[in-house]
Amino acid sequence: MIDPRRLRVLRALADHGTVTAAAAALHLTPSAVSQQLAALESEAGHPLLLRKGRRVSLTPAGDLLVTHAHVVAAELERAQATLDALADGSAGRVGVAAFASAITQVVAPALAALKERSIELSVRDAEGHESVRLLLDGEIDVAITEEHRATDRFTRFPLYTEPFDVVLPPGHPATGPVDLAALADEDWVVTLPGNPLRNIVEMACAQAGFTPRIRHTSDDFRAIQALVAAGAGVALAPRNAVRGVPVAGVAPLRRVVAAVRTGSEDHPLIRAVLNELRP
Repeated sequence: MIDPRRLRVLRALADHGTVTAAAAALHLTPSAVSQQLAALESEAGHPLLLRKGRRVSLTPAGDLLVTHAHVVAAELERAQATLDALADGSAGRVGVAAFASAITQVVAPALAALKERSIELSVRDAEGHESVRLLLDGEIDVAITEEHRATDRFTRFPLYTEPFDVVLPPGHPATGPVDLAALADEDWVVTLPGNPLRNIVEMACAQAGFTPRIRHTSDDFRAIQALVAAGAGVALAPRNAVRGVPVAGVAPLRRVVAAVRTGSEDHPLIRAVLNELRP
């Protein structure tokens, strides 16, 4: 019989790629994680891991078991939500992670209204892709993030959509709505690799017929704005993060959602937070 507690360890390994990183996410020692994985392989009766130096990959049997682990985790979330609803869990604390402009736009306005209902938010500033990791690791309950790739591990609720603006240094000759093609020869300031917003910027430039010449990177839009103001290049940024010049034609968009672990959306506290966050 497979111990479902060990499935959580396997999921963490699949998410983080190394025993050390999985142990950190689970607040365990690497040796404890290795022991749990060895026991799980024995219980499953199949090799689940392929070890390559410090990194570990999953065998086909391991991939299959991770898929079942996601289903088990979702059902446990639903079970907890049902029990809490039965006990009328109408007061308590909910952990929320959001990027800075979303905290300003939707989280802070919801905080006071929820506090009046004895629901306390514990807010954490995190970029969208980072908040998803925190959500899947169980460190928070709600992630405010950009629209993310489809997965059955979390459920998304639309919050708002905002266009990207062009951020230009002082004295730049471009005025009014800017055609992105006119910026093909500029240096660019963009977010770091792995940030979904970088993909949006690169795709917008590709549609305008060029590849941006990236000179500087940061996930902090205040830093991006400062670099542009210092003449380091140009940037594209969501309007609520940095006010710039509109893009001519159809502007790229950031679609912002609230994500929760699948099965937890019916938890009375999480449902109350989602209802307050949504327009």
